[in-house]
Amino acid sequence: MIEKYLDIHPEIEKALKKNEPVVALESTIISHGMPYPQNVETALKVEEIIRENGALPATIGIIKGRIKIGLTADEIEYMAKSEDVAKVSRRDFPFVIAKKLDGATTVAATMIAAELAGIKVFVTGGIGGVHRGAEKTFDISADLQELASTDVAVICSGAKSILDIGLTLEYLETNGVPVIGYGTQELPAFYTRRSGFNADYRVDTPEELAQAIKAKWDLKLKGGMVIGNPIPEEYEMDYDTINKAIADALEEAEKLGVKGKETTPFLLSKVKSITAGKSLESNIQLVYNNARLGAQIALELSKLYK
Repeated sequence: MIEKYLDIHPEIEKALKKNEPVVALESTIISHGMPYPQNVETALKVEEIIRENGALPATIGIIKGRIKIGLTADEIEYMAKSEDVAKVSRRDFPFVIAKKLDGATTVAATMIAAELAGIKVFVTGGIGGVHRGAEKTFDISADLQELASTDVAVICSGAKSILDIGLTLEYLETNGVPVIGYGTQELPAFYTRRSGFNADYRVDTPEELAQAIKAKWDLKLKGGMVIGNPIPEEYEMDYDTINKAIADALEEAEKLGVKGKETTPFLLSKVKSITAGKSLESNIQLVYNNARLGAQIALELSKLYK
């Protein structure tokens, strides 16, 4: 039945059947996260890094109602240039597919598609979470609920720093989602290596992470795992500068009445503008860094399943 909706690239399908390492990648960063042509350059470079580190990349998106597990270079270009690409989360899948539309998958949607295809590791920039002021707006990313229920390990640079990281961690704890700091006890905050909040555990090697991931699912403990990989020091933004930029962007969003799923792209765009584009370079470099780690984890995990 699933095959009715899913197109898995032959190279990826072959690798999955042999339990070879595959890393899922989202497409929102292509269609909604970066300007052209940086979005294409970044997407292709991320795939290249994953291959260099011993795994196969599987960029996921929806084209004309088909869920594509492993976009070709031409399909990535198409997604990058098209103006009518829907931003897809769990709730949007049925309608984008039924209407045969194009869709860029968010963290939540990419996790769903990855699990359907049998991919266990997913690399992204930062996860969504509880938005600041959520006690009034109830604005909580669907990413968190997906992490609670979908068996995919997510390598990221922590929660986006535009969020309420403390409440995001509380939500994840309530839902039994482990939050790991890779090489650090402190959860990174996307543009910066520190957030002021501790991760649940510090782990220093891909091998140990792979063992923990497998143990979780062997024990039938449903849901994913958040692996926070700090941005490389040379690309880290000044902690005070980025937080001032976020505060200013939040104030403007409130004045303009920006709400719901428009909040994150608005804030990221504003922060980019306020920081004179430096945040975009940081964003690109942290994704590259996560791709390296994700490939290494997928490689170690594949050994445990053989």
